[in-house]
Amino acid sequence: MALILSINTAFETASVILSAGEDILFEMQHATQKDHASFLEPAIKSVARQANINLKDIEAFAVANGPGSYTGLRVGLSSAKALCYALQKPLILLNTLDVMALALKLQAQVAEENVLYCPMIDARRMEVFTALYDKDLSLLKSYSSEILSESFLEKEIKEGFFLVIGGNGSEKFKKITNYKKIIDVNPLSISKPLIILANKAFLKKAFSNVAYSEPLYLKPVYFKK
Repeated sequence: MALILSINTAFETASVILSAGEDILFEMQHATQKDHASFLEPAIKSVARQANINLKDIEAFAVANGPGSYTGLRVGLSSAKALCYALQKPLILLNTLDVMALALKLQAQVAEENVLYCPMIDARRMEVFTALYDKDLSLLKSYSSEILSESFLEKEIKEGFFLVIGGNGSEKFKKITNYKKIIDVNPLSISKPLIILANKAFLKKAFSNVAYSEPLYLKPVYFKK
């Protein structure tokens, strides 16, 4: 089983997870978003120490690469890239919405065939980062930044389908939609789906170029000078 260290700083709560295959060995979390940068290095050392391993024993480093918090994404990817450079290990980039979609499926456990999954990340005001997936988590509507309205997903949702939503942007959608067959899954537990997808990527050797990897922002980023 592959020994993978996964980093998630895309949300308010950051996490560092050491996993073997699809099993979580050790995990540390931190709920203060502005301190994610200072949390990562000691957390990475701590989970390695708890597992009684050296960082060079880790076979790959995975990171939730967006969309999400702009600053958080930069912090997480920078740390993962630095570790990959220093230890000559492969880098795995995981789309945050894909991770959330798997979390929705695992937590909702909808037996119906007619079900769609729609993770939503708050992008301020009435905007969300989102995507739409079928029952097998194949993309029906690709990753995008959307301004919510009553007609959002009107064309995509077929009559009689359940719509499973979740994430910190889903509450805004619930307030304006007239669609009745909604299952809201919150809070989402991200850790297990994160390592499942990291392990799947490792087995497929779906590695990213360490030098050229960038966060997936989904909309322009404007930095203050």
